[in-house]
Amino acid sequence: MELNNIIFPFILLCLGYILNKYSLFFLNKNNFKYLIDNQFDKPQAFHQNPTYRLGGLTIFLTLNIVFLYLYFTKGIFYFEYASFCILFFILGFLDDLKVNIRPKFRLLIMIGLLITLIIFNKFSIGTIDLEYLDNLMKIDIFALFFVVLCFLFIINGCNLIDGFNGLLGIHTLIVFTVLIFINYGVGFYLNAPYESNFIDLFFYISLIIFIFLIFNFPKAQIFLGDSGAYLVGILISISTINTNNHYPEVSSFFFCILLFYIFFEVFFSFFRKIFFVGQSPLLPDKNHLHMLFYKYLLKKNNKEIISNYKVSIYINLIYLLLITPGIIFMNNSIFCRFYFFFLLAIYIYFYCLLYKKTK
Repeated sequence: MELNNIIFPFILLCLGYILNKYSLFFLNKNNFKYLIDNQFDKPQAFHQNPTYRLGGLTIFLTLNIVFLYLYFTKGIFYFEYASFCILFFILGFLDDLKVNIRPKFRLLIMIGLLITLIIFNKFSIGTIDLEYLDNLMKIDIFALFFVVLCFLFIINGCNLIDGFNGLLGIHTLIVFTVLIFINYGVGFYLNAPYESNFIDLFFYISLIIFIFLIFNFPKAQIFLGDSGAYLVGILISISTINTNNHYPEVSSFFFCILLFYIFFEVFFSFFRKIFFVGQSPLLPDKNHLHMLFYKYLLKKNNKEIISNYKVSIYINLIYLLLITPGIIFMNNSIFCRFYFFFLLAIYIYFYCLLYKKTK
């Protein structure tokens, strides 16, 4: 192992910690009001103290340090990652700065950015593990539509589940741990060559998320904000699609299993709001899975206040348990297909159960 590979993670950990610590100190000292989340009456607000939405900014800065390090030490410039991250960070950071962008207009901007970036980077999904969809993917306009849809689901899904301390952060760590296992362990497990460049990047991304969690879990000193949730969504989207493209030995449906919580939150929330609530799917509410889980625990504890980070632990432990069979049989396409729809049934059942018990 090269000395740089040992020293740089330690340097990154120190830099990330210092960046978060002193940025928070600076904002508190100067009473900077634009990045602070003090709107306790919002539907998705479960915090009681003003908290800075600083996570997106510090993740963005440390991520750029990683890009520069990999460029100067390995000669690899992750342009697709950098281009997506810069533009979506700016879009999310405007919201963190309390620039009022209407939800419909923000969605249109998001779609426009995705179309431009996907075409410019020639970004595509290699295989979907369904013959009729693979044939449709040969049609350029459909392929573009499908990739944009995947990005939208993941980015907005990350934003939806970013509600409790550590919920999205721990979830992201699990996702990237599995992606590292695929990129490294697949060589032993499926007798396929592994991609070391992905391993390095995924490891550093995981380290950056870990640094953020130091300040977000169990007690939140900072939040991700929209910029952080968008960045995490972009990183998960590109990394998952790249891994899917590089390892045809792994069923594409396994990656659907890996991201099932994010997918189902968006999909179910969309249809629930339109067909059952009768409101715009772009408007926030208090009926997401993690919120219902919190209400259930609150009711069970006779409305005694509980820390929302406990919900983050429970949900991620259940998530890890549920994706384990998929990890074991990741190269079995038929199993992964049926198991994905089984998870959908499980999600709907528990959502309805929690909804009923909290009413």
